[in-house]
Amino acid sequence: METRGRNGRTCPGRLALATIQITGGRIIDPSQGLDRLGDLWISRGRILPMGGSSEEAELVIDARGLIVCPGLIDIHVHLREPGNEEDETIATGAAAALAGGVTSVACMPNTQPAIDTQAAAEFVVLQAQRARQAHVFPVGAVSKGRRGEELAELGQLVAGGAVAFTDDGAPVASADLMRRALEYSRMFDRVIMQHCQVPELTVGGVMHEGFESMRLGLPGMPGAAEDIMVARDIRLAEITGGRLHIQHISTARSVELVREGQRRGVRVTAEACPHHFTLTDEMLRTFDSHYKMNPPLRTWSDVEAVIGGLKDNTIEIIATDHAPHAREKKMRELDQAPFGIIGLETLIPITVTSLIDKGHLTWPEALAKLTRNPANLLGLTNKGTLRPGADADVTLIDPNVCWTIDPSRFRSKSRNTPFGGWDVRGQAHTVIVGGEVRFTRGGIVQQAGAPVPA
Repeated sequence: METRGRNGRTCPGRLALATIQITGGRIIDPSQGLDRLGDLWISRGRILPMGGSSEEAELVIDARGLIVCPGLIDIHVHLREPGNEEDETIATGAAAALAGGVTSVACMPNTQPAIDTQAAAEFVVLQAQRARQAHVFPVGAVSKGRRGEELAELGQLVAGGAVAFTDDGAPVASADLMRRALEYSRMFDRVIMQHCQVPELTVGGVMHEGFESMRLGLPGMPGAAEDIMVARDIRLAEITGGRLHIQHISTARSVELVREGQRRGVRVTAEACPHHFTLTDEMLRTFDSHYKMNPPLRTWSDVEAVIGGLKDNTIEIIATDHAPHAREKKMRELDQAPFGIIGLETLIPITVTSLIDKGHLTWPEALAKLTRNPANLLGLTNKGTLRPGADADVTLIDPNVCWTIDPSRFRSKSRNTPFGGWDVRGQAHTVIVGGEVRFTRGGIVQQAGAPVPA
């Protein structure tokens, strides 16, 4: 069988029932503490024991020089469907995920209408099944319509496939509603993911409030707006015993608050986005809306604190906050342009170039934040691992390829990235979902018995 991407590349693949042998790769699986050269076998959509299979491989993948790891999981993605299909669809976003090495994404509920009912969650699941790209898991809204007034029917959302809850794009401003959400979600062992921000302190802001905003004459969004909400929600999680996850953490004080909460035993986790451990508010000197995001780019001291949180595992997860916008929307004046950038197809190279190459994280440490930890957060027990019997979601990464990011070649519908033109290292090469090769850059996937490239 063959699948063809929108850029015309053909991806050789086989049905999920095929037996696949991945040979000679560096197998890294943080869930088992594995980091060694060897072969990985897949059969009938499942990972086989390391000893191999008694059946002859129908597909052989030469992984020499490549990293073989569990399929990456991105817990923070905006797919825009339904409501803003001009920016992205479930199909195009899931295809972009594959090109970035991501086999599973959790999509945010700030669609139109919001994902706040069982039917809305089921729509996402069905659209993803039709697309046959990466897995897509819906995240349900905390409140009805994401208005922050009345708790959504969390139980029905779980029945529809929701793996977590958030009003992302808008914080849950009411402390009472947030407390009840943390309490109620315990019944389903689901995490509440919070966009931490005091709305009254950020209204009208377009960038971080500080020296640069004053210099540029632009309205700012103070770091304290995030810090105050993080502190409040950690305390609420502490008194309720609920599970709290801080989305796109961006300030030094917020990192320290999470660290302090974890030391006290609070069930709090956090994620960092590549732009928040790479870029600063100085980039807004260009007035380029590709640097406009929410939470905004902060200062170098905040960037260093986020990197420090990644290094000591205060921040357990790396996520993209993939936020696509059509070109005409981002071309507006800075105060009118929407917040957000895309990130799925730049996740690996920016992580490699900014964290691994600079010695902040090792490959196993970085991959833990992209596989095992996000799977644990969302309760995806058969993903994020290469244990025998697990779902055969596997990503092969070329850790040494050097390339220049070209947004015109992205599979996403949108092009709003600040990383265009960057010279980077590392790229997803071949991606297997459910035992089926759904993406490859070519040259290493061979039918059994065919000559393997030297």
